[in-house]
Amino acid sequence: MNHTQRNNSEARRSFLKSAGVFAAGMMLSPSLSAANNSHPSTALGVSGKPAIMGGSPVRTAGWPKWPIWNPATDEKRVTEVLRSGVWSRANVATEFETAWAKALGVKRSLTVVNGTNALIVALNQFDIGAGDEVIVPPYTFIATISAVLLNGAIPVFVDVDRETFQMDPDKIEAKITPRTKAIIPVHILGLPCDMDRIMAIAKKHKLVVLEDACQAHLAEYDGKKLGTIGDAGCFSFQNSKNLPIGEAGAIVSNSDVFIDKCFSYQQYGYPFGTASGGIGIGSTVLGTKVRTSEYASAIGLSLLPRLEQETATRNENAAYLKSKIEKIPGIIPYKLYPKANRCAFHLFPFRYQKQAFKGLSRDAFLKALRAEGVPCSSGYTPLMDMSFIKQAFESKNFKKMYSAQELDYNKWAAQNKCPNNDILCNEEAVWLYQYMLLGTKTDMDDIANAIAKIHKNADQLSKAGK
Repeated sequence: MNHTQRNNSEARRSFLKSAGVFAAGMMLSPSLSAANNSHPSTALGVSGKPAIMGGSPVRTAGWPKWPIWNPATDEKRVTEVLRSGVWSRANVATEFETAWAKALGVKRSLTVVNGTNALIVALNQFDIGAGDEVIVPPYTFIATISAVLLNGAIPVFVDVDRETFQMDPDKIEAKITPRTKAIIPVHILGLPCDMDRIMAIAKKHKLVVLEDACQAHLAEYDGKKLGTIGDAGCFSFQNSKNLPIGEAGAIVSNSDVFIDKCFSYQQYGYPFGTASGGIGIGSTVLGTKVRTSEYASAIGLSLLPRLEQETATRNENAAYLKSKIEKIPGIIPYKLYPKANRCAFHLFPFRYQKQAFKGLSRDAFLKALRAEGVPCSSGYTPLMDMSFIKQAFESKNFKKMYSAQELDYNKWAAQNKCPNNDILCNEEAVWLYQYMLLGTKTDMDDIANAIAKIHKNADQLSKAGK
């Protein structure tokens, strides 16, 4: 997944009842109360006019560059591949697959050209297609949904838990029908879904679980790496991801039969492993060609040794930053499920409550935060506002696979409304980027101070229409 849905000025764009949000947001932590009820901005050491109104920004230094590339350590494998002349999939791809499987503690890994095609191939080899329904969250990148549609199945949305940003397990069973064949829990932002609940529901209804872990490299739930808990998992190594290879993806599973079938399908349907046929007969099943390259695999092998430490650093800085900004009224950081041992923090999310900022809109808050030197985004826009699902329903193939009643888009949209997702997308969600979490504690202080500075000057900013 990439970030084409983010509507920021950069590269690409609840258990709380609404009546109680403001009051809850205004409750200070014990440490702030002890400081003679001082303003949280003062406690964080913030002063001065907002940068967007002509003041000095909190931060003038840059942020860690991404992706990180160290020529001295990273170029050897890549230049070896380039000089070898063997650039199509061969031994280096197999070496990376073995290393990625080992890093996750899973039996098998298969690389493909990107995370989108990882999802497409996996769904195809679970025999999900025309007439089937697949349960998905609405708070995700379009690839999750397009993978379902491209296999001829219908996506069914389950609304999110705004506190965790994840698919709400309490809402899943109400969406299951005799046509439901799979659940795709998306560990969005690199935060774990409630996999115990999801796996229990899937077992009860005999459903496939395909984890979309495209943003969740090395994250863990109950001591298990995300992507290894369900029947299979999919990853993306696109350039913004925590393991950036440019364009690449992977499918992982503990099933030899399943991965062999995926391997065969992603290479023209040629026999492979247990997916075998007669000698010399060519393709035995209908397949495609989405295999990765040797030089992409070499980049992955060069960067993989750093991923563990980078993940640890992101988690440490995220915990520190969360402890700072949760003291600011109107800022509600992500909540984790009890067994979420570790996050990937591909993005650091929090919810913004404009009531605690004198009615300052989220858009104005984001502009003010960027002016203070802090990159940020409002995140995803509602998938219902896009036309690609409707276009799929109106396509020739879908009309041959489904009745007109089944393809009534307005009826489908009404049945798939996700009000919590709409609130997150349109009003609350704020993202900070993973590379920012590779900085120092001082960098995290700058983020917190910038937010606190905006809060302190919220009335002035709101009146000025900034």
